[in-house]
Amino acid sequence: MPSTLPPSIFNDVVGPVMRGPSSSHSAASVRIGRLARDLCGGTPESVLIEFDTEGSLATTHESQGSDIGLFAGLLGWEADDERLPRSAAALADAGVTLEIRIATLHDPHPNTYRLTLSRDGVEHRLVALSTGGGMIEVVSIDGTKVTLYGDYAVTVLDMRDDGRTTASALEARGDLDTVTIADGSLTRVIVCAQRTLTDAEIAALPMVARARRLAPVLPVRSRRGLKVPFLHAGEMARHADPATRRLSDFALEYECARGGIDQGEVFTEMRRILEVVRGGVRIGLAGTEYADRILPRQSHRFAAMLDEKKLLDGGLLNRAILYVTALMEVKSSMGVFVAAPTAGSCGTFAGTCLAAAESLESNEETTLRAMLAGGLIGVFVATRSSFAAEVGGCQAETGAGAAMAAAALVELAGGNAAQALSASSHALQNVLGLVCDPIANRVEAPCLGRNIAGAANALACANIALAGYDHLIPLDEVLDAHREISESMARELRCTALGGLSITPTSKAIELQLLGASARGEKGAGGCCANGCGSCR
Repeated sequence: MPSTLPPSIFNDVVGPVMRGPSSSHSAASVRIGRLARDLCGGTPESVLIEFDTEGSLATTHESQGSDIGLFAGLLGWEADDERLPRSAAALADAGVTLEIRIATLHDPHPNTYRLTLSRDGVEHRLVALSTGGGMIEVVSIDGTKVTLYGDYAVTVLDMRDDGRTTASALEARGDLDTVTIADGSLTRVIVCAQRTLTDAEIAALPMVARARRLAPVLPVRSRRGLKVPFLHAGEMARHADPATRRLSDFALEYECARGGIDQGEVFTEMRRILEVVRGGVRIGLAGTEYADRILPRQSHRFAAMLDEKKLLDGGLLNRAILYVTALMEVKSSMGVFVAAPTAGSCGTFAGTCLAAAESLESNEETTLRAMLAGGLIGVFVATRSSFAAEVGGCQAETGAGAAMAAAALVELAGGNAAQALSASSHALQNVLGLVCDPIANRVEAPCLGRNIAGAANALACANIALAGYDHLIPLDEVLDAHREISESMARELRCTALGGLSITPTSKAIELQLLGASARGEKGAGGCCANGCGSCR
C-alpha cells in the first residue's frame, strides 16, 4: 500500500539511482536489507528469507534481482554500489548462513519479504513490502505491527512496562516527529525523528530493556507538520489556474513543500539526476557487455543506420528510440541508471525527455523543469495508484512513464500545465490494461519495446494536447481506472512470469538456456547462484 505521507518526486518517482534489473526487486530489497541490518546491529550471522508461493517473489526473486539487492543491503551497501552483482559471494565470505524458503504464507501483498536474522545469539524478525519504484513499507518488527517507510531515523525501544510514561516524556520534548506505542509480544515505543536517540538519551528513560536504531534509506525525509499544497491533479487545478502556469511551477512548489527545501536545492538534486541520465546514454551508446542478459547490445546498429539515413524519418522520435534503448542496455548490464519511475520503465521518461531537450536545444533550466513536470505527474500516479508491475502490470510502469514523458514534452514545447495534464491523460488512457509478462522471467523483453512504444505514445500525446485535442477523461479519473484495472488483473498477468509472453514456448526455452548456463557456471554475475555460495540451492 502507498505511504500515508505525501509522495516526493525524488523518493517515489525520479529515483533511486541504482543498479539491477528491477527497482521493485533489486532497489527496494537493498533498502529492506539495510533496515534489517540495522535492526540486528550489524551484519547478521544467519538469515532466513521467506517468500509466499502466492506472491510475485517466489518466482522472480533470483532472476529479477531481489536476492542480490537484499544481500547487498544486509552488508550495508547502497543500491548503486559497483559490487552489487557480487553481493551473494560477499555475504558468504562474511560468514553469513543463508536460507531462502518458499512457503504458503497468504501474504496480502505480492512483494512481501519475511526476514529472520540472528546475531550474537539474539533473533530478529522483520516483515517488509516492496511497494513499487524502490519504495518500501516495514509492517512488522519482531512480531510488533509497525508502519515505517524509511523516511525517518527510527529508534525502537523495547519496554519493561506499558511504555506510556516513556512515550509521554518523549512526546513532551517537542523535537521528535512522532512517538507511538506498538503492542505485540512486547510493548515497544517507536520514535521517528531527524536523528536517532543517543545512548545518553536512552539511558535517561525509565524501563527501557533494549534499543535499536534504524537509519533512513530515502533521500527526502519526512517531518512533523508536513503539508503539501495539493495531492491530486484536480486539487492542483483548484490551487491555481493550470492554463496560466507551467506544470514545472506547480512541481517546484510541491517539492519545496514536501522536502522542506528551497528551489535551488530542488534544481540541484534534479541536476544530479540529469547527469546520471546523460551518463547512462553515453555509456549505453559506447557499448555495454554483460554475460547474464537476454538481449545483446543493439543501440549501436540503430545509431549507425540513423547516421547513414537508412531509417525512416522519425525526427525526434528516432533520437528518443536511440536514447531509450541505450538506457535500457545500461540497466541490463548492471550499470548505474535512474529508476524513473521504475527500473523496468527507466528509458521511457528519461530517454524521451533528454532526446527532446537536445533536439529543441533547450537550456539546462528548461530541461530540469521538464523533468520536474514529469515528476509531478508521477506524484499523482503514486497518490492514486501504483508503479509496481506486481500490483498493476506494465500499465503501472511504462504506462506511468509515458504519462510523465508526455507532460515533460509539453513543458519543453512551452505548453502550460493544463496541456501537460491533458497529454498525460491521453498517454495513460492508451495503455490501460497492459500486462507485465517478462520473457524468460527477465526485465529485458518485452520491456525494451514497451519503453520505446512509451516514447512514441508520449510524443504523439504531447502534440495532440498542444493542438487542443480533447482528452475527455480528467487525469484523476484515468488514474482511478488505472487502479481499478490493477485490482481486477489476474495474478498471472502481473510480473509473476506465469502468463502472457512469459509462458510462450520460446520464452520457456530461453529460460531453460539461462538455467543451463547457470548450472554450468556460465551465468555471469546476475544472480546468487553465479557466485557458488550454494546457499540458494
